[in-house]
Amino acid sequence: MSPTTKRPPVKGTITIDGQELTVTNPEKPLWPEKNITKAMYLEKLAQLAPYLLKYCRDRYLTTIRFPHGWNDKSFYQKNAPEPTPHFVKTATLEDIRYVHLDSLPTLLWLGNLACLEFHPSFHRIGEKLPVEWLIDIDPSLDPEPRIMEAAEVIGDILDKMNIRSIPKTSGATGVQIYVPIPAERGYTFEQLRRIGAFVAQYAVQKYPGLFTVERLKKDRGTKIYIDYLQHWYGKTLSAPYTPRARRDATVSTPLDWSEVRLRCDPREFHLLNIVERLQQKGDLIAAVPPQSLDHVLSILPPT
Repeated sequence: MSPTTKRPPVKGTITIDGQELTVTNPEKPLWPEKNITKAMYLEKLAQLAPYLLKYCRDRYLTTIRFPHGWNDKSFYQKNAPEPTPHFVKTATLEDIRYVHLDSLPTLLWLGNLACLEFHPSFHRIGEKLPVEWLIDIDPSLDPEPRIMEAAEVIGDILDKMNIRSIPKTSGATGVQIYVPIPAERGYTFEQLRRIGAFVAQYAVQKYPGLFTVERLKKDRGTKIYIDYLQHWYGKTLSAPYTPRARRDATVSTPLDWSEVRLRCDPREFHLLNIVERLQQKGDLIAAVPPQSLDHVLSILPPT
């Protein structure tokens, strides 16, 4: 190293909303293929915060940490990392002390720990009823050129049932169909699973070469798995607007149905363009009003 070359800082501090945060190894590459360093990642998280926090606040949060970047060793983090700063709130469920992701300082603290993925519970802290309803469409192939066709099929089925929905990329290989539900209805996980089972079974019967409900991946062949079982108490799914540990630094992104019909590629939506997209389109999930499911539940046979 020449005398005129400055070594990149190993550690620094920033103050966010009155809280002092330590940033370690800001120049560490987290997505080297995209030249995204930890410092850049924290900047992107700050820009995503108004959207990401909306779907993580008041939930039990699981993160996936990649200390040396997306393509290196990783581990799930359920219990709040120690030491936990005084400004980080936690919530306990079944002896696990989860992080309550409710603020920008907490988000950036997790980002500094190389939490590259954020997976919230389907229910709020201290409650047992779901906040929304999701069907996970999980491909067996990577990439899967039919994934948007599959999403359109499920969306059309729901539409014929008079249920409006919004598709979102998982940020990995799949698509999730997101249905906002009214809090005052008090739907249970069991009720939503009944509807999910009906939708999945109908789709498999109508498109047997495309879909399966076979849980074991080894038995699915190349078919796309309709996972209506993941939506359950205590389970998680990738949050809207969470980054994902994939080569393209993809982000779980809500889509217009027109984009699905044009067969967009989930890899098109990533950390380097998501902010511009949000500035143009806003939160597409928020544009769908809560959906009553009473008319469907009234005609489905009890389990």
